[in-house]
Amino acid sequence: MKLIVGLGNPGKEYEWTRHNMGYVVIDKFADLLGENISRTDFKGQYAVIKDARFPEPFILLKPTTFMNLSGESVRLVVDYFHISIEDIVVIYDEMDLPAGTIRLREGGSGSGHKGIGSIMSLLGTEKIHRIRVGIGKPAHPDVVDFVLGKPKGEEKEALEEATDNAAKAVRDILQKGFVYAMNHYNSAK
Repeated sequence: MKLIVGLGNPGKEYEWTRHNMGYVVIDKFADLLGENISRTDFKGQYAVIKDARFPEPFILLKPTTFMNLSGESVRLVVDYFHISIEDIVVIYDEMDLPAGTIRLREGGSGSGHKGIGSIMSLLGTEKIHRIRVGIGKPAHPDVVDFVLGKPKGEEKEALEEATDNAAKAVRDILQKGFVYAMNHYNSAK
């Protein structure tokens, strides 16, 4: 069983903020499938999906612990469902990528992102597959205001396209594998 995790902060005030790109991708992928992320447990919202279009069941998870404690929710799901590290994909926002781009990685550091950092700390590894949604760097030094701000205009359009592509990447990961998706989406312009 695979686990697809979208990182974000719970609550209406955080919807469509730059820091919630992981939630946006999970919701878009669930919409593609006609599914709802409606169950609550494991310090998150989740759905267990069994769909003939995919070779195995998988879980979609949105931790509701707030970003910096995301690992608590992921750890609970991993332990309960006996999920292997190589079967986890985490989706989150990335300031080191231009707004509107996505990049898939098989592991590495969290580059200071507290959400993926929490997950790596509680799982004891950096070898976690990830989809990073580029949000760009702020024009001002207040990073917190930037990531908790809501994109507008061309930036919003770019992030709409990026999150659509990330949802398609999730589909391809589940159907064709992470390496296939990484090769396809990392080479896309």
